[in-house]
Amino acid sequence: MKSFCISLLIVFSISVSSQDSTYLEKEISISKWIDGTLLIPKDISKPDLAIIIAGSGPTNRNGNQNFMKNNTLKKLAIALGQNRIASFRYDKRVVKQIRQGNIDKNTMFDDFVTDATDVISFFQADENFNKLIVIGHSQGSLVGILAAKDRADGFVSLAGAGQNIGNVIADQISKTAPMFKSDTDRIISSLKKGETTTDYPQALSSVFNLELQPFMINWMQYDPTEEIKKLKIPALLVNGTKDLQVPVEEAEMLQQAQPSSELRIIENMNHVLFEIKGDELENAKSYNESQRPISTKLIESITNFVQKLN
Repeated sequence: MKSFCISLLIVFSISVSSQDSTYLEKEISISKWIDGTLLIPKDISKPDLAIIIAGSGPTNRNGNQNFMKNNTLKKLAIALGQNRIASFRYDKRVVKQIRQGNIDKNTMFDDFVTDATDVISFFQADENFNKLIVIGHSQGSLVGILAAKDRADGFVSLAGAGQNIGNVIADQISKTAPMFKSDTDRIISSLKKGETTTDYPQALSSVFNLELQPFMINWMQYDPTEEIKKLKIPALLVNGTKDLQVPVEEAEMLQQAQPSSELRIIENMNHVLFEIKGDELENAKSYNESQRPISTKLIESITNFVQKLN
């Protein structure tokens, strides 16, 4: 109760800045590690609220990393606000750790689920919002599935994997570096058993270095298709045909596991939710092009999904 009261004090003492005539933004601290931005559309007494969960890596609330700036999640939040849907987007805990120069190497995948659960619980207690929708991008899709269970009114997966992350990594390496396929299969087999290994090619050290392996072991405990079967709320599964990291087949796997979910495949949308008309070079460059607009078809799909919840 004490921590909840402190959180409420934070909410009422934070600065408010208007970025647009249609919405207001507030900065909120949910816990020791979680800071984020609440975007509220104006002139709506009790809007629906979307909680936006970022993908893998040290991704901040806007969808950016140190050497990758596209503002994807910020664009998503603003577009939803312009469609009368409130949102809360937050920095992953590793972002704050990096800023403070205090990186916890023991941070696990389950910690991301705990953070998302804390955010959902925080807003469950806030009577200023109507329906609560969890939107998870990439890695955040599985985090969102796990956190939304028995807590949210709806779930949206954006470029979320349907396979176990071990299988996803194996597929990616077999396509980009087929000479390491047998090594990859062997390493992933060990990790799925909960066993670390020092026997990996130097070329794969960025994926399988010993410090990362406990995190990977924790992440590999979860099969997205099995977890989404436990999700008894409306779900929207979105993928783009130009996603370089997560093919549309992954979303189709999730939909097959949860037939009541809605599947939306968006033509030419890529992993960072931009429309790509050109080749893979344009696609890759777009990850660091913040001037690009987010897919309008994506916003239409999410808005329609949220409206149907009411």
